[in-house]
Amino acid sequence: MAIDASIYGRITRKREALDKLRPFNQGALHKLQETFRVDLTYNSNAIEGNSLSLSETKLVLEEGITVGGKTLKEHLEVTNHSKAIDFVQSLMSKPEIKEVDVLNLHAIILDRIDPQNAGYYRMGAVRISGTDYAPPNAAKVPILMQEVYRMLNTREGEPVETAAKIHQKFVDIHPFIDGNGRTARLLLNLYLMRNGYPPVIILRAERKKYIRTIMQARLENEITHFANFVAKAVERSLDIYLDSLGTESKEYLTLGEAAKISRNKYSGEYLSLLARNGKIGAVKFGRNWKITEEALEEYEKEHENMGK
Repeated sequence: MAIDASIYGRITRKREALDKLRPFNQGALHKLQETFRVDLTYNSNAIEGNSLSLSETKLVLEEGITVGGKTLKEHLEVTNHSKAIDFVQSLMSKPEIKEVDVLNLHAIILDRIDPQNAGYYRMGAVRISGTDYAPPNAAKVPILMQEVYRMLNTREGEPVETAAKIHQKFVDIHPFIDGNGRTARLLLNLYLMRNGYPPVIILRAERKKYIRTIMQARLENEITHFANFVAKAVERSLDIYLDSLGTESKEYLTLGEAAKISRNKYSGEYLSLLARNGKIGAVKFGRNWKITEEALEEYEKEHENMGK
């Protein structure tokens, strides 16, 4: 398995803890889903260059407000992405995800932005900004995409790793003129949710690492780095869901605060290194890593007197 054993162990335990909370409190779940809708829409669009802030995205979605100084395209990217999330939700119970579903998803993402290409495979060559990678010839796209559709419906393998492979395969093919990143991230979430996981948010703050791990997977023909990146995002979502849907809220500490109570005298810098490498159960909220006292104690018990 490509995912680091320590990360996978934590994901497994947290997934089991979340499953024990089912059926979820519907009021708390709805509130959480609406928060994720805003955060997912903001971060996914921001990765692609949309300049609307998180608070502005929330206003557009919840109040229907037009933000001065922002383009019509940027507003449409917000409302379209929210509709695309609804469409992904509608696919949850389908026995099989088909080609038309993915084309319809893309059509929603580019609705009124690029109607000529919305929902249609590209007919010509494309270049990916900032890389030397040349996606496959357009004539090969429909055939190559069949592997994506196969993976979207497979129950083989580990779901988080398979979700990462779906995303990677999709962006390597780059089947559309525009909207590939947003579509890939929604398909990643579609697969995870159809396999019982909460949706994940690829943070704008992690854009450089996100792109770097995709490029590593492409160059090395090895999914490990990107699969672990996705796994950390899955763990973050599990933590948020457990905190919101559990009977007791967890108190998160900054890594500086955690260092002060570390019985092994770990420094904040060392805890940050562990967090970035997925070695400790820290969660990234925006740009800041945080950890519960329980997660710190768990790691320290397993690594007594190490890493000082």
